[in-house]
Amino acid sequence: MGIGFKELLIILAIALLIFGAKRLKTIGSDLGGAVKGFKKAMEDGDEKESRQLNSPEQKDADFDSTPSKTSTKSNV
Repeated sequence: MGIGFKELLIILAIALLIFGAKRLKTIGSDLGGAVKGFKKAMEDGDEKESRQLNSPEQKDADFDSTPSKTSTKSNV
């Protein structure tokens, strides 16, 4: 159950009446640019994540196998 073609046309007609053709064109291009920028940022983030996961020098960079100098004592 989504928005059908008739509902989309009604929404577009109301938006055209409220904003006007020139303003609606500007809003559409701004919205399209924002979506394009968001997609590009998501792809860049995915590529960076893939490079970090597949990089051999980065695999153990965050893992320190030496025990820490501060040990916790349990009160038993």
